[in-house]
Amino acid sequence: MKRYRCFFVKFLLCLFFLIPYQIFAEDGYRLWLRYEPIENAELRNEYRSMLREINFPGESPTFQAAREELNRGIEGLFNSKISITDNDSIIKEGTLIVGTPSSSDLIAASTIHDEVSKAGKEGFIIETIETNEKQCICIASNTDTGVLYGVFHFLRMLQTRKHIKNISIVRKPRIRYRLLNHWDNLDRTVERGYAGSSLWDWHKLPDYIKPRYKDYARANASIGINGTVITNVNANADVLTPQYLEKVAALADVLRPYGIKVYLTARFSAPVEIGGLETADPLEPEVVSWWKNKVDEIYKYIPDFGGFLVKANSEGQPGPQDYERSHAAGANMLAYALAPHDGIVMWRAFVYSNEVPEDRAKQAYNEFKPLDGKFRDNVLVQVKNGPIDFQPREPFHPLFGAMPKTPLMMEFQITQEYLGFATHLVYLAPLYKEALYSDTYAKGKGSYVSEVVDGSLEDHRISGIAGVSNIGTNRNWCGHTFGQANWYAYGRLAWNHKLSSGEIAEEWLRMTFTNNIDFINPVKKMMMASREITVNYMTPIGLAHMMGRGHHYGPAPWVDEGRADWTSVYYHRADTGGIGFDRTVTGSNAVSQYHSPVAEKFADIETCPEKYLLWFHHLPWDYTTNSGRTLWNELVHRYYQGADSVKWMQKTWRSVKGMIDRERHNKVSEFLEIQKQEADWWRNACLLYFQTYSRRPIPEKYDKPSKSLLHYKNLEFKYVPGH
Repeated sequence: MKRYRCFFVKFLLCLFFLIPYQIFAEDGYRLWLRYEPIENAELRNEYRSMLREINFPGESPTFQAAREELNRGIEGLFNSKISITDNDSIIKEGTLIVGTPSSSDLIAASTIHDEVSKAGKEGFIIETIETNEKQCICIASNTDTGVLYGVFHFLRMLQTRKHIKNISIVRKPRIRYRLLNHWDNLDRTVERGYAGSSLWDWHKLPDYIKPRYKDYARANASIGINGTVITNVNANADVLTPQYLEKVAALADVLRPYGIKVYLTARFSAPVEIGGLETADPLEPEVVSWWKNKVDEIYKYIPDFGGFLVKANSEGQPGPQDYERSHAAGANMLAYALAPHDGIVMWRAFVYSNEVPEDRAKQAYNEFKPLDGKFRDNVLVQVKNGPIDFQPREPFHPLFGAMPKTPLMMEFQITQEYLGFATHLVYLAPLYKEALYSDTYAKGKGSYVSEVVDGSLEDHRISGIAGVSNIGTNRNWCGHTFGQANWYAYGRLAWNHKLSSGEIAEEWLRMTFTNNIDFINPVKKMMMASREITVNYMTPIGLAHMMGRGHHYGPAPWVDEGRADWTSVYYHRADTGGIGFDRTVTGSNAVSQYHSPVAEKFADIETCPEKYLLWFHHLPWDYTTNSGRTLWNELVHRYYQGADSVKWMQKTWRSVKGMIDRERHNKVSEFLEIQKQEADWWRNACLLYFQTYSRRPIPEKYDKPSKSLLHYKNLEFKYVPGH
């Protein structure tokens, strides 16, 4: 009996060690690069008939990365390998030809040579061609990085089961600099990060290079991101010292083959803090010289260093105004140092001061509009999508369209600082698209924010877009599986802002979960509705900035102590007469910062979109909304509709159980339950608070909050992530 028991234990141990992949396979680590086998035999055979061999000459590190990805993708999708050769002399029917005109004689001699030249530095073409009387598919670009992007796009087509017969596509990015901004600190904490610690293990660098760094590079390259700012905008000057520059250089070496440049945040007071100077005045020759020498030193470590991102004179950060100099003077000093190396400065326009007696929404415009045309040509002014701070909904920032002589760089937030952190399912592509396709009317109708950002409206030489990262050390990268969709959507829109939110959602679902249309249709619908649902249970009808103090977790519309522009009451201005911030001519007149007819549209209560109503107007509680309900009853309706819609999301997710792996389905289910509880919390806390001013009942058809307003006010949270 003892012998059999021993045998059974050994059998279980063997089983445990033999199948760890099956146990842990679907933890989300592979993101949208899963390359699962093609289940449709007919489609698999169709693909294989056109992919019998790969011709891919060239030995650059980027080509090696592209070949490795092709191998990984093909082997996963077909459960078998396809031989890769660099022999141009023998071409079979169904060969995939990959390269540039300089790396591949076949491409140089083909009819697509002229077409490739039109793709630019990073673009690519994928086309069916005939060479040596054989029909082949060709992935071609002018550069190695463009080829890499082409390979990822081709694999995306296979993953999403697109037809590749007689294919002919040309793709090139609309925006030149497409960056992630990591708000990561050197102690590995992440400001507004909800997915674990910082990716960058500074203590072990440069000697130990985590495999995760390479997978990070692969994921970003697959969606066309070509730069990463690896340190927090609330900067630490130590990262500019040799001790850290050698660590940054090690990261740059990993990212370089994937077309990704490294950028750093520059602390404006660095000449004083690490340079031993007595001043950081940008007009002092010794300061100018210090930065020039420091930049030269950085390029010795990192020859393709991208440049600096700077947060200055905002929220306590040092800057040129400390010396009575302008933002342009500060930016131009750094730009002068970077120019010989083709580096850029991204100077953030997120500036406001509690000491300035002006609507916070107006302050960035007031400071930067007069500086238009005063920046060097390697400076981009980085502007948040809205005039406050990444709220669930804001009108577009009035600076877009107001500085025609200056390249403006869009800054979106991917991490969900104000959208429920990494436990709420909120698909952000609709938010990004709403901002990008707002019409500034800067040069008449059709002057969209997207055209300001991509430089086409004013024909700027450089253009840029940034997304504040939601990536951390959590095994699934983003904390929430659906948080990955926001990283993915940001990258896809950075490459081509004309893509639709639905198209991107479907791509991501197919690659991340399954190509089963019975799964895709309901879950895509849920994703597309999720942002509006969240706005309803958090900040409906144009409300904003009602989260908890400091940590930004949960609702706290009652916050009224401390500096005014960090309180909630500053923004909603609820009183017995009504609610909302009057930004018309009778109030702060922030509407005047927009071009006509946008200014008039927002200012007129009859034409102001209801989604921005309380952003621009203070209205009485009995004001009649578009639905015919009073403003109070409409607020109640929106809050209850938002919270109840999370139940619909839960029901939708339950309906697809069994169509994907149990692990990820269970985790999303558990997070949706958290979201439901917190949506109810937002609804109850906000309505009970506003009811103290409206003095009107919650209509009988709605279940009343079970807790008191005092209960919600007394909630405390000491150890909130990301704070």
